[in-house]
Amino acid sequence: MTDYVHTPVLLEESLNLLGPRTKNELMIDANTGEGGHSFNFLSQFPDLRMVCIDADSKILAIAEKRLKTFKSRVTFFSCWSFDFFSDYPSELKRPDTILLDLGVSLYHYKESGRGFSFERDEFLDMRLDTSNGLTAAEILARLPERELADLLYNNAGERYSRRIASQIISERKNGTITTTSALADLVERAVPASYRHGPIHPATRTFQALRIAVNGELSQLPALLEGALRVLEPGGRLGVISFHSLEDRIIKNFFRLMNKNCICPAQAPICRCEGSRSVNILTKKGLSPGKEEIERNPPSRSARLRVVEKLLDEDGE
Repeated sequence: MTDYVHTPVLLEESLNLLGPRTKNELMIDANTGEGGHSFNFLSQFPDLRMVCIDADSKILAIAEKRLKTFKSRVTFFSCWSFDFFSDYPSELKRPDTILLDLGVSLYHYKESGRGFSFERDEFLDMRLDTSNGLTAAEILARLPERELADLLYNNAGERYSRRIASQIISERKNGTITTTSALADLVERAVPASYRHGPIHPATRTFQALRIAVNGELSQLPALLEGALRVLEPGGRLGVISFHSLEDRIIKNFFRLMNKNCICPAQAPICRCEGSRSVNILTKKGLSPGKEEIERNPPSRSARLRVVEKLLDEDGE
């Protein structure tokens, strides 16, 4: 597997919690990337069938090549996973397991040439699906100053969001904020000297915030979780791997809500939702990588896996 740049995170934990409980189960890898998780699931469980989804057709082609040995057990779909779940193919049985790995593959940082990393001088694209949507450069050129500042703060907690947004407005009239190096240099000039020499590159959060905005990572997450849980077979398991606290908070709160017998407001005098608990939470605090995995694969350090087991459909069956 040395031809692949991305190492699947929390792999053993995923295999243990999401491995098939019966024969001939169907699993969906809803953010396949280079196919690392799928390869290991298919290798370890010979009766398992897999559906592999990714919005990036180029990286999905890499996964398809990697998984060619299992061709008879794998089906590929190039699309956004929330679109897939909202219009679930009628020819497929309902899945017994769904894995949502929300991380961006190292392939995109190292090989895609789309401006995900400031370590390479590339055009600021950042789209996973290059067939539509605004590029990062277009967002920088179009948003008003206040919206830019809010984007940087809300998506990445950038403490100097207003200073950076002001610098972007000052410089974008020259039409030069189109490359990773131009943006990284701009951020370095905008922030205080003490911030420039901190533990991470001063542009790290700006790049993260733009990537999240370009691909709708936070805005689409609630619909993705709802869609995945809706199509999942009762008794099936949904596992989600997140990589930053904003994602993890959304996931944790969604699972907690689905774990309640009643979702009426606390001040309601009587229950009117007629709800029933629809999931059982299997990872109360979420699982994080151990020391050995972090040493072996440093990008895994911020990962967290949460898993639930579905109890009921929305109609209570």
